[in-house]
Amino acid sequence: MLIFGGSASEVLAIKVARELGQDVSRLEIKKFPDGEKYIRVLDNIAGKDVLLIQSIYHKPDEYLLEFLFLVNTLKDLEARRVTAVVPYFAYARQDQRFNPGESVSFEIVTKLMEHAGTDEIYTIDMHLHRVPDISTIFKIPARNLSATHLLAKYVKENFTLKNPLVIGPDEEAQQWACIAAKELNTEYDILEKRRLGPEKVEIKPKELDARNRDIVIIDDIISTGGTILEAVRGLRKEGANNILVACTHPVLVENALAKIYQAGAHSVIGTDTIPSPISYVSVSPLIAEICQRRG
Repeated sequence: MLIFGGSASEVLAIKVARELGQDVSRLEIKKFPDGEKYIRVLDNIAGKDVLLIQSIYHKPDEYLLEFLFLVNTLKDLEARRVTAVVPYFAYARQDQRFNPGESVSFEIVTKLMEHAGTDEIYTIDMHLHRVPDISTIFKIPARNLSATHLLAKYVKENFTLKNPLVIGPDEEAQQWACIAAKELNTEYDILEKRRLGPEKVEIKPKELDARNRDIVIIDDIISTGGTILEAVRGLRKEGANNILVACTHPVLVENALAKIYQAGAHSVIGTDTIPSPISYVSVSPLIAEICQRRG
């Protein structure tokens, strides 16, 4: 497959191409003085399978529009098949109408991607709530992959953990805690809030004891860091030792990283679905497997 990286994922596309022993295909992407985006495909793609990698983060409107331009142009230039990888998929939160008149942005974005000509799509640890599987939203083949095992493998290879315990900060994170615990060959639990009074809330593991254990908190996304801050503080009160925090998508807004360290985290680790100061783990092997499966 020819591999293209949009401007949000240029470096990631290069890493994927290197995993496969090939060069990334060439694009020219720039802006006109009025802010309009110019896109040109510089390689001959007629009759060929194409993998397009484009995360949609921080500037979601711009990167989404660029994605649509790229897919449609690739199809117009007679690419045989366009497989898209959207490592961080924006607009998944609004998956239904919570208040009258609201836009259901998740459905709109999926329709736009299909209409542009995407033949197949992969995401990584999409922030899903009420949707059990993205294949129920897309009308094209769609699969949500997970980078949790890559994060856990990095922790295993780079940290010496004493009596480790994997923690999911809420029930939704249990799925990732289970995967990480298996990789680390240890137990996992999730946190729960227990109200002790009108103004006092206790946050502690649901079943296991965190006292004198090294903790690995695992979640799909750190945005403002509020959930992780609560988790770190609660586990500190419970007597945990070193606390590592790992996530797939390091959005990290509102000084989240500094706040997490100040709360007592020993290390914070993320992937390169979103480039960040903590993107120590690359999802390139995960994406490269897609190409290898396609031969």
